[in-house]
Amino acid sequence: MIALFLSAFVTFFVVIDPPGCAPIFAGLTRGTDMAHRRAMAIRSTLVAGCILLAFALLGQPLLETLGISLAAFRIAGGIMLFLIALEMVFEKRQQRREHRAEDIVAHPEQYEDISIFPMAMPMIAGPGSIASAMLMMQRSHGWEAHGVVLAALALNLLIMMGALLAAGPLMKLLGYKVEAVITRLLGVLLAALAAQFVVDGIRASFA
Repeated sequence: MIALFLSAFVTFFVVIDPPGCAPIFAGLTRGTDMAHRRAMAIRSTLVAGCILLAFALLGQPLLETLGISLAAFRIAGGIMLFLIALEMVFEKRQQRREHRAEDIVAHPEQYEDISIFPMAMPMIAGPGSIASAMLMMQRSHGWEAHGVVLAALALNLLIMMGALLAAGPLMKLLGYKVEAVITRLLGVLLAALAAQFVVDGIRASFA
């Protein structure tokens, strides 16, 4: 169970990416008071958690309803995560997030509440994290294993909330260069994990 927890925790940490979301959140809430930033951080994390929990618990019945096999979903999810990993290694993902944040800052009258969009979706509960939640639940068997995966997800969401609450001081502590190095390293790990998902899916298809 420890190995499952560590695997799930690392997967969620890489995909949800608290260090990458923190500077975006800091930019989106620049100029607001502490109470507003705290409310946005808590609300965005809770909404994203509800979304990820729903897909983690109901994802497999949804696939069965649509006639999609678990092997096919593993392959598709692995490819999706691999593309995200490439963006992390070459810093494309962070650039896209920054462009989205700049657009919101340029039109503040339309996005006073940033907790739902863009923070909860798609920054925290994006396609990659949704696919990861479904894949990790499908790879685990039994309620105990499912609980371990959900515990890893919950811990990552708590880390995300803490990162958002401490976004300003965190950026001063890490700096953009350190953050870029960490993002690239996590991208390499995610690429390897994505390749394993694809291999598992192909093996299950021809078993």
